Amino acid sequence: MTWTPFSLSMWVSTWASLAALLFGTLIAWALVKIPFRGKWVAEGLIMAPLVLPPTLLGYYLLTLLGQRGLGPWIEQFFGIRVVFSPLAAVIAATVAALPLVIQTVQVSIASLSREVDEAGQLDGCTHWGLFRHIHLPLIWRGLLAGWVLGFLRALGDFGATLMVAGNIPGRTQTLSMEIYDAVQANNLPRANELALLLTSVGFGLLFLVLRLRQQKEKDD
Repeated sequence: MTWTPFSLSMWVSTWASLAALLFGTLIAWALVKIPFRGKWVAEGLIMAPLVLPPTLLGYYLLTLLGQRGLGPWIEQFFGIRVVFSPLAAVIAATVAALPLVIQTVQVSIASLSREVDEAGQLDGCTHWGLFRHIHLPLIWRGLLAGWVLGFLRALGDFGATLMVAGNIPGRTQTLSMEIYDAVQANNLPRANELALLLTSVGFGLLFLVLRLRQQKEKDD
């Protein structure tokens, strides 16, 4: 299948942000609600993608998923080659977006009243029941904000995606990479056009997050 940079960026960002939201919500809930030893170590590892250089993050993913890592095993059992594919772009964008989603959702979960949990437990709710029936409906704005921030982070990822997925036109070239190629080719009109498109999508979603935050503050 041949992708345009815009369609690939939207596809990668959508799946990456949904994956980051799913795993990020579960991780955030566990960090807030379940006491365990070494929590600070887990939080440090989770936040690592925010402080590591993107190319270094991409290198680690390439090492993990490449021929010297899990690549041959994945190819043997699932019949797919991960590196230098759209799937690799999704994985890289998911890892890059995960810390932002976790931080956003974690704040929402931490703001939940302890009395709500105690009332649910008195009614016989398990941890999963509390999460599914009580916590999720109360933190939907935080979930939406986390998804939007994850989408934006995935949309703008460059270094990690370049390392593990490459920059193959029609296959793994995203908007960010096409902007880079346009600048390298001194095609500034094309670079400006793509930059305006990427900026418009980014600011539109960012304003949505700010609006949700403002509405939540009014409700509180």
